[in-house]
Amino acid sequence: MYLTSWENKFQIIENFQGGEEQFAGNSMGIYIEYVNTQELHIHYKPLNENFNGNIFLNKLGILLNFERDLIDEDDIEYALDVMSLFNRSPRFILSDSKEIEHLKSILYHLKSEFHREDSSYIMLKTLLKVLLLRLIRCQNDHFIEQDLNQKRVFQFLELMEAHFLNEPNSLFYAEKLGISEKRLNQILKAKLKLTAKQIIQQRQITEAKRELVKSEITTKELAYMLGFNSISSFSRFFRKNTGVSPSEFKKTNTVEA
Repeated sequence: MYLTSWENKFQIIENFQGGEEQFAGNSMGIYIEYVNTQELHIHYKPLNENFNGNIFLNKLGILLNFERDLIDEDDIEYALDVMSLFNRSPRFILSDSKEIEHLKSILYHLKSEFHREDSSYIMLKTLLKVLLLRLIRCQNDHFIEQDLNQKRVFQFLELMEAHFLNEPNSLFYAEKLGISEKRLNQILKAKLKLTAKQIIQQRQITEAKRELVKSEITTKELAYMLGFNSISSFSRFFRKNTGVSPSEFKKTNTVEA
């Protein structure tokens, strides 16, 4: 049986006032602000960005933080829809009374499960997915203007999800988008605070962790699957980004039934 410490992947804070410890940059956040009974303001924190601190002046709200792993563990289409949701606009105003009640109901069940002593990782992940899918539907029903650079960020993320195993070079993605590698990095640095290479490597690490924990893949097989020419170069890369070797990570995070 594989064990997952969901406490390090998912967090709920009610009446958040800012300044409290949150997850690392490779996490995403939603702050749902209760403005009044007819309106919710939904604020998004994409990967490697921070919330605008002013949103926490109204202390009536709930903060959800979750690691990217919770999204990447599902199918690619879902992951891309979530990435698009978080990169469309930093804030979405919901005023549809029926949708507000739907969201409040999902949040109630999510909070209830989170605070149970015997809370289930699968249940939390499923409820989070229901919440995100509901938000995706809400925002797809409204026209949200995107600037060209935000569209390019999403296009890059979409391409990367499809090709990162075979194409770790940022030039490939720049050419696909019809812009220079330098311009691609300028856009990504402005929007995500990372270069294309850093984002690709971040995705490689996420995939490597998933494979080490959930499959019987060897370090050699994993190295070549991720495009490395040798086990040693992959091991150095993995240790640099996680602090441990692939074998140490696998041993620590899995246990046989």
